[in-house]
Amino acid sequence: MNITIVGTGYVGLVTGTCFANAGNTVMCLDIDQAKLAKLRNAEAPFFEPGLSELMRRSIEARRLLFTDDAEEAFDVADMIFICVGTPTSAHGDCDLSGVMSVADEIARCIKDRKGNAPLIVVKSTVPVGTTELVGERITMQAGFQISIANNPEFLREGSAIEDFRTPDRVICGIMDDLSKSRFTELYSPFTDQQNKLFFFDIRSSEMVKYASNAMLACKISFMNEIASLCERNGANIELVHDGMCSDSRIGTQFFNPGIGYGGSCFPKDTLAVIEMGEKANATCHVNKAVHTINERQRAWFSNRIISHFGGSLSGKKIAMWGLAFKPRTDDIRDAPSIDIAKAMLNAGASIAAYDAEASANFKAEVPEVTIAQDMYAAAKDADAIVICTEWSEFSAPDFSRLKKLLNSPVLFDGRNIYSQSTMEKHNFHYYSVGRPTITQITAKV
Repeated sequence: MNITIVGTGYVGLVTGTCFANAGNTVMCLDIDQAKLAKLRNAEAPFFEPGLSELMRRSIEARRLLFTDDAEEAFDVADMIFICVGTPTSAHGDCDLSGVMSVADEIARCIKDRKGNAPLIVVKSTVPVGTTELVGERITMQAGFQISIANNPEFLREGSAIEDFRTPDRVICGIMDDLSKSRFTELYSPFTDQQNKLFFFDIRSSEMVKYASNAMLACKISFMNEIASLCERNGANIELVHDGMCSDSRIGTQFFNPGIGYGGSCFPKDTLAVIEMGEKANATCHVNKAVHTINERQRAWFSNRIISHFGGSLSGKKIAMWGLAFKPRTDDIRDAPSIDIAKAMLNAGASIAAYDAEASANFKAEVPEVTIAQDMYAAAKDADAIVICTEWSEFSAPDFSRLKKLLNSPVLFDGRNIYSQSTMEKHNFHYYSVGRPTITQITAKV
């Protein structure tokens, strides 16, 4: 099948590459010439494990192509996937200008394809009702009825390739049999079990994306609220977690306490659900609370760092380990580390930061920080270590070396990487989330 992908951001590039690797001919459309040059050389503009290797394989086989020519991209496409950004404002309003601009361009280029028109698929995350508006807009400008569909993505950054190849489910919002047959053919290599492919009406398909992310965000905020109660009542969140999650009705995923969620999906989709509720006069109280707790968790963690040093970080150097919103990505969008770093800077701290992949992106967002070469360089002469991302390389550091590098053995663990017994053994002053603080301190050797 001939597939055109509009937009080479995270969703578009991963989707196009995986479709190409399954044997389709995929044309990716973008207007950024410098970006296209890198893409043709299999250089992904973001870090995603395994993506560049998969791109190279499909590029060499001439199944993955890149262009800035819309007419070339749309001319022979059987399906066109709209994968452009839909940024959300602080209040949850979704900017659809990119999607509508693509719709206008598609209409212009397919006017002569009546009777042989492509299926237009909105894969961008959009408010309920948007896909139908896109279809009406293209139909009106093209002069004939086109087929429109919705196909939300559920990729996790850091494991997107595996998620695409072995999905839990593929949701397809359709209006006709043409859409169903093309989706069935396209996704057959990835849905070996028929019950993984779901066909819904378009509006339900759009809502599934928001409802799924809002539910996962809810689980994270719920557990952080329980962690707060544990600390104040002398309980241990790890034991509470194990006892609660052994209930098969509850499960274990997204129930780890920490400093909250970030990234490109949970924050904006939760806000979008809140905004949809306000517009429909159906206030989403649970989602409002989820967002409030997530924001509060960052402030709480920042305040506990500042409080440890008597209310001011003036003259203090802080080592930050982990900057991305989660491991295995360079994405810092709405990462808790940004708010925590800014709070510490405002309190007078200097910061030496390290992340395996996200350092450059973080420096662009928070230029006041110094980027360290590695985690030990960040810790040199620091008064404390603050962990914001649970990269695997942080899981077993040389604590004896760290104590010699640090001015004082103080560690704030926002992801509960270490056991309390380990920190007791090494005599660190150790703060975690939802567990008693370890207060033993050994003077610097």
